[in-house]
Amino acid sequence: MECITKIVTPAICRIHRRNPRPSFPLFSFPTVRFPLPPVNLQFAASSSSSAIIETTPEYVSTAEEIDANKNILGCPICYDPLAWSGDSSLSIETIPGTTLQCNTCNKSYYGNESHFDLTIGSGSKDYVESKPLVTEFFSTPAMSFIYERGWRQNFGLGGYPGPDREFEMAKEYFRPVLGGKVVDASCGSGVFSRRFAKSGLFSLVVALDYSAAMLRQCLEFVKEDPDFPKEKLTLVRADISRLPFVSGTIDAVHAGAALHCWPSPSSAVAEVSRVLRPGGVFVATTTIADGPFALLPFRSTFREYLQQYSGSRVFLSERELKDLCTTCGLVDFRCTRNGLFIMISATKPAKT
Repeated sequence: MECITKIVTPAICRIHRRNPRPSFPLFSFPTVRFPLPPVNLQFAASSSSSAIIETTPEYVSTAEEIDANKNILGCPICYDPLAWSGDSSLSIETIPGTTLQCNTCNKSYYGNESHFDLTIGSGSKDYVESKPLVTEFFSTPAMSFIYERGWRQNFGLGGYPGPDREFEMAKEYFRPVLGGKVVDASCGSGVFSRRFAKSGLFSLVVALDYSAAMLRQCLEFVKEDPDFPKEKLTLVRADISRLPFVSGTIDAVHAGAALHCWPSPSSAVAEVSRVLRPGGVFVATTTIADGPFALLPFRSTFREYLQQYSGSRVFLSERELKDLCTTCGLVDFRCTRNGLFIMISATKPAKT
């Protein structure tokens, strides 16, 4: 049964999730309960606090880690592993000058000054393919510059609790796969990629976006931080519907405020399911136009026109998101709500 959405005011913020359904006092801040030790989520009108979660991920040796990281990159055409020519490690510092080649289709991919270009159209000279309006909009240099300098801060109007709190929430869902490799899909300027890398909770963080401008901005933010662990992060330009990873090699995929921007969410989530290893976890955030918006006439028709002309999708219910994950081969759907904001989690089934 669908969770009932509560109206959020600046003074009262109520969160609820499915299975089980908690009941909170009217004027108390709620606690979201996971199967693991709970984290208290307290939202303020203008800022969010941070919670410290003690974790002890299991680490592997450096040599094993390098080999494992190298083997995740795959040809977006064939999905076969890519052969390396250049530095043996996978990090920001080794991208320039590295060549990747598919031994199946013989296509080569190259690392430039900021990222690997692993799109299907990489290297094409005359063929150009247009993208939906929302994709083109977020690919502009101007958008990459303002994303963390004012644009992202407005998400609070839709119930987003803020990057720090969203990171803590995602970390709870990712507990079963800490110490593994995480892909931050549609990472933008790296607002979460950098947090994942600096947390030390993952062996490798892949910041992935279609926008080269966003990836360059991410690199600029990294360079501004002298203590940033550059060996933990790599940048990849790729299409969300054609992920350049070998099947079953990724431990976690995160997509912050991106699900509604994907031209085909079903194609993208199917790709996420393909690259996740058994037991891997997918976490994403988006918004749902339910609650009072459910009373609006022609809501579904408006959504179809919006997606047709802009490429952006409006989700209408939690059931819709659960069905999306289920039909793409993911199980154990869970969610956390805060007004229009929703964080979802689903898992790749373990092999039987």
